[in-house]
Amino acid sequence: QVQLRETGGGWLQPGGSLRLSCGVSGVTSDSYAIAWFRQAPGKEREPLACISPSDNRSTYVDSVKGRFTISGDKAKNTVYLQMDNLKPEDTADYYCATDSKPGLCTYYFVTRAWRYLEVWGQGTLVTVSS
Repeated sequence: QVQLRETGGGWLQPGGSLRLSCGVSGVTSDSYAIAWFRQAPGKEREPLACISPSDNRSTYVDSVKGRFTISGDKAKNTVYLQMDNLKPEDTADYYCATDSKPGLCTYYFVTRAWRYLEVWGQGTLVTVSS
């Protein structure tokens, strides 16, 4: 059974950087594509970034391009989300998700079908405030 666990959240001031980790258990982290999402208070969950192990390609939504970087470490069975130049509007619960079905980054991530992804972590809170 695949399980995901996010860690690395916390409080920081605007302009700071933070690296979130998505620990994968049950399969190797390069078995399935993995995506990061976030949900701010009172708002819908939104996709952020997706990494596909088959071709090592990364996909980002426009709002985080150039600030967020998704990467994987097979040896640690972990996928990371490096977040730079953080802003107060980045305050949210951050989640990673995966699915055994193909097309996570090319279909589910780019459509609202990501709502139906099989496996989600419990989330980690990031607060950006001065």
